[in-house]
Amino acid sequence: MRPPSFFGRRREPRTRINQFIRVPEVRVIGSGGEQLGVIPTRQAQQMAQDEGLDLVEVAATARPPVCKIMDFGKYKYEQDKQKREARKKQTVVHIKEIKIRPSTDRHDLDVKLKHIRRFLEEGNKAKITVRFRGREMAHKDLGMALLKQMVDEIGALAKIDQGPKFEGKMLSAVLAPNPGGKRNAKNENQAGG
Repeated sequence: MRPPSFFGRRREPRTRINQFIRVPEVRVIGSGGEQLGVIPTRQAQQMAQDEGLDLVEVAATARPPVCKIMDFGKYKYEQDKQKREARKKQTVVHIKEIKIRPSTDRHDLDVKLKHIRRFLEEGNKAKITVRFRGREMAHKDLGMALLKQMVDEIGALAKIDQGPKFEGKMLSAVLAPNPGGKRNAKNENQAGG
């Protein structure tokens, strides 16, 4: 049995600090944020050591590399904190699919509409698929009318993300949640009732 391969993995680029910075000279930013200019690496490392801090490479691709005198532990903590914040703000949108047939009864459609509304209120996209069988293919207009009726009943809660299109024996449309759709839908319900 072969040992696991480490060549295929992508590693996160590591930040070089202190003695691991192996270039003849660097552009240094002081601990207070002031520019100290381009100086030899050994001298910059000594300056950082005198202050009890680390020399951290912040821009490795620049020529010469830019280094800052700072506390590396604090710098690492701040970077991790920013990554966590970015991850929190990132939302994953799922496409939830509802399948119906042209002959689906009214009550079943109402139940499906309730599911679609819930999906959209949760911030997910909803895909409505009308499946045709056998001779139903001769009456594609019925499926199109049914799809249009469902989209109209959802109203201000959603906007059409992908228009109705045929894929083989299926007609489908994707709905995306409207940014102010929940409030607008409630206002419509209160005005109508």
